[in-house]
Amino acid sequence: MATSGNTNSNDRQQQGRFFNRRLRRASFISPLTGERSKRVFTLREASHRLNGDVDHERTPLLGQDGHGSAAASEDGPTKWSVAKEAILQHCYSAYDFATSKTGLGIFKCSLAYLLGSLATFVPAISGLIGDRQDSKHMVATVTVWFHPARSIGSMHEATVLAIIALCYSGFVSFTSMGISMFFGQRDLLFVGHVIVLIVFIGGGLGVVAWVKQYFGHPLVNVACSLASLGCITILIKEGAVQAGAFSDDRVAQVLLMVIMGVIATTAVNVLVLPTTARESLVKDLEKNTDLLGEMLISITRAFLSGREVDLTDAYYKKLTKEHQMSLTAMCKDLGEAKREHLVLGNERLYAAEEKLVECLTGLSQDLGGLRSAAFAQFAFMNEDVTGTASDAPSQSGGQGKSLPKILDVITEAPEENGEPANGDLTNGDPHALTTTINPERRQSIETPASVQSPADMFLAFLAQLGPPTKSLVYTMKQILDELPFEQRLTPRQDWIPWAGLKVKVAVNENFHTSLHSAIDLYRQSRKDALHNLYVNRALNASAASQQAGKTSGFSSQRSPMSGFSSPGARPPSARTASTTEQPQSAEVIADIEEVSACCGHFSFSLLDFAEDLLTYLKILDELKGAIEHRKRTWTWMLPWPRKDGVSDTDQREIGRRGTFHGEDEAHDASHGILSHIQRADAFAGGEQSHRQWPLFYRIYRLFRIFRRDDIRFAIKVGLGALLYALPAFIASSRPFFVHWRGEWGLVSYMAVCSMTVGASNTTSINRFIGTFIGACLAIIAWIIASDHGDANPWLLGFFGWLVSLGCFYLIIAKNNGPMGRFILLTFNLGALYSYSLSVRDDDNDDDEGGFDPAIWDIVMHRLVAVVVGCLWAIVITRFIWPISARRKLKDRLCVLWLRMSLVWKRDPLAMFLLGEPRSSYMDIREESSLQTFLSNIESLRKAAKSEYELRGPFPDKIIGRILERTGRMLDAFHAMNVVISKNLQYTPGEAAVLRYTRPERFELSARISHLFSVLASSVKLEYPLNDVLPSIDHTRDRLLGKISEFRRSGEGRDLTSEQDYELLYAYVLVTGQLSQDIQVVSAEIQTLFGVLDEEKLKLQ
Repeated sequence: MATSGNTNSNDRQQQGRFFNRRLRRASFISPLTGERSKRVFTLREASHRLNGDVDHERTPLLGQDGHGSAAASEDGPTKWSVAKEAILQHCYSAYDFATSKTGLGIFKCSLAYLLGSLATFVPAISGLIGDRQDSKHMVATVTVWFHPARSIGSMHEATVLAIIALCYSGFVSFTSMGISMFFGQRDLLFVGHVIVLIVFIGGGLGVVAWVKQYFGHPLVNVACSLASLGCITILIKEGAVQAGAFSDDRVAQVLLMVIMGVIATTAVNVLVLPTTARESLVKDLEKNTDLLGEMLISITRAFLSGREVDLTDAYYKKLTKEHQMSLTAMCKDLGEAKREHLVLGNERLYAAEEKLVECLTGLSQDLGGLRSAAFAQFAFMNEDVTGTASDAPSQSGGQGKSLPKILDVITEAPEENGEPANGDLTNGDPHALTTTINPERRQSIETPASVQSPADMFLAFLAQLGPPTKSLVYTMKQILDELPFEQRLTPRQDWIPWAGLKVKVAVNENFHTSLHSAIDLYRQSRKDALHNLYVNRALNASAASQQAGKTSGFSSQRSPMSGFSSPGARPPSARTASTTEQPQSAEVIADIEEVSACCGHFSFSLLDFAEDLLTYLKILDELKGAIEHRKRTWTWMLPWPRKDGVSDTDQREIGRRGTFHGEDEAHDASHGILSHIQRADAFAGGEQSHRQWPLFYRIYRLFRIFRRDDIRFAIKVGLGALLYALPAFIASSRPFFVHWRGEWGLVSYMAVCSMTVGASNTTSINRFIGTFIGACLAIIAWIIASDHGDANPWLLGFFGWLVSLGCFYLIIAKNNGPMGRFILLTFNLGALYSYSLSVRDDDNDDDEGGFDPAIWDIVMHRLVAVVVGCLWAIVITRFIWPISARRKLKDRLCVLWLRMSLVWKRDPLAMFLLGEPRSSYMDIREESSLQTFLSNIESLRKAAKSEYELRGPFPDKIIGRILERTGRMLDAFHAMNVVISKNLQYTPGEAAVLRYTRPERFELSARISHLFSVLASSVKLEYPLNDVLPSIDHTRDRLLGKISEFRRSGEGRDLTSEQDYELLYAYVLVTGQLSQDIQVVSAEIQTLFGVLDEEKLKLQ
């Protein structure tokens, strides 16, 4: 019997909370025809992915053709058949990978490397560089950093950055030689060397390190590598600077080799299997639109059925991950497509695509509102179930209700063939379901006759608004399935092969009218449903105030609030008699208002999604017009700004930042405002004028730039480069430096140096391993291809091409750039350099065998140089102004929480009544910068794992969970920001309800701000949290009670409509989510610092 009970419980969890409740059947508007369809439908059938999973599950195990048994004998498969099947499977997988975007990118990179190595193997090409130059392998090295596995738009940017890098290295080289020659002619060569070391090596390479760190962009990193390679080769290796001579041929040779590598890569990128960012953007738009529809179906089904598992299972997590990756790729491809469009003169086309991406981002934000409402419902119902179950034993005789009706699930109306809407299979005739429904089950299809609890209010709302919600979502999903593009039967040809358009906009003229009709129907149904919900809520509130002292199952689950509550937070006049004398009824009223917030916010967010989908259709119309009536323009090349230079995005931002217009708030700005809010504004804008600062403080502020980590990083990298290059400028040590190829050690040093110690450790380990592997491969290649110094260039080139395939696989497919690049770098320094010596590229290299290269000596010199450069980078980053990733992560996490605390120090909704905050630190609209800051902290977490300390390993898992919860908090900030941005100019009804609830909101925001500062202090001091912390839930309940009080007797309630509560609904849900996330983070901090560290508390 116990097993049976567990099985039934598991079935209940799988079916959802509303199993015995059924939605009324609903019709929908067909977007293709605009007609209203009467047939029965389900949301599941609108999802292609869910239907595909069902079809896959119903597919016979041995195949559809009935020949599956032929693959195996009666005794089972033989070893040969199993091996054959495994080999075929691996062959298919290899072919799929080779023809994928990643596989083709690896092939293109290896082809570019092969072309670069021709500068060493082909005499006609190597002759262009010059005879006395044994570093022709630099052309192949450039193709390793500057690889062609990117879109044409990205290649445009990379080429521009490479040109800038070449100009910079040329400027540094020519200027340093000129200064050295100037002082050499006056017998002051030592002074010239000092200036070159300090200004051009220390300062020049320091600037390269600063640019690399400041921008943090992969293409900028490539350009910095090219610039440092050119500068180091000319300033250190060639010897003209040390001799005080001006050798333009040496500079020209180095720059020519870099240019040849760039040209080879660009040619492969454009001519061999070109990839355009515009095509990638089209695919991203299609995928993102499809994922929006699938997530909309999943969230709506979860909300209507009460199935929390629908938003927590592997299927939905996969959807969310794919959608996030799609958003990231879409924004990236949009930036690359911009350059392609501008080069082709498609400025109008790009403007439309930019609006399209922005609109899809807005639709994703609307989904976030729907998802938060669904999770709020789940959290509330989980508390409700827990409380009711705990009260069940106290019911007399067990005759009462054992569980509330909310535990049962509302299912969709059955299909015409008798299949339930949720996809559950039944055996029987089409009328089996309807004929077997008992009277209570049949009655539950309609609105409950009596609403006795907040749980029943959910049922009442879903019974009223469930069918029209289902209809609107079904219509929108069908529209999203058709959008945004479809293939052209005959692609347009253009004057550039890769400039043609292969798709056209798939907008039907009926989409607009159909969606307008569906929105109007839903808006009216929502109005009626919310009206009935308010009536039921009023009845419940009245009953709760009359039944004081009774213990009800739907409110007893709330445990006593820990912490403290301020009895004077609200004036006595603001409290009703029932809430003062009977706390139980206050909790009931809070529950009722929380139901209203969940239901109302879900309906508002769904309507916002539908209206934004209309905007999506309008933008697609603009894009269609731009494609069909295309006019090429290149106004971006004009030296003067365009008259229409302010884009729509800028105008929206200006409006968003503008003043808030209120009709009667000028005289009420300071009346009734809590003192801590006034102090917050004074705190943000109370900075003294510059003239009142003391002199020493002005000096301190003047030099604050040198306290920045990026400036310190640039200074210490430049200092390390100066010290490393110093032996090359001393006559007694230069032969030793040149013999061991110290210049390549300096190149390795510049590549390894990173901001934090952990990042340098990670890069150094990969480069150590890569250098060793590259040295071994160079020796093997030379032994195979050479015969006493006479090497076979064809065999050596083919072997190098095979090595490049593996290296570019590491760089592109495995995202391990340092190891892959240094394998090829060391291979070039060994094998290709040896071939240059063997063909008599005489450059005073007799110390390494001359015409008969000593491969072991060559590889050993390069290996030692690279290893020494890596070790020198670790020494500099560890002992000169060390920047610990662990410390930096802790400090930045504290700063992030303090910034979040400042946002809530001044209530985010206060801007509607008090205007914008005096400081951007207290503006919730700055949440995007906080999101970027959190991404930077995530990168520090990866670096911190590679920092080794005696006190123990880095707690990566705990920090990961804390950062994940912090990200969820910022998502809540973002949801609040979206709602505020859509309601900048409030209505009289919104002003009335905001003014009425102002004290409670200010108290709630102060509580949240306080908790954020407590979290920051605990992490900063590495001290455990107090056992008792202030509770957000209690203050939030008072706000919910005040909203209910406003509905009954508040001043200005006649001016309000259900739309005017949207801001407060979002506010309530956001604060509830913040409460849960802060509790989880507090528990993680307790785990992290739960043991007292006596060393930190000694009085010394």
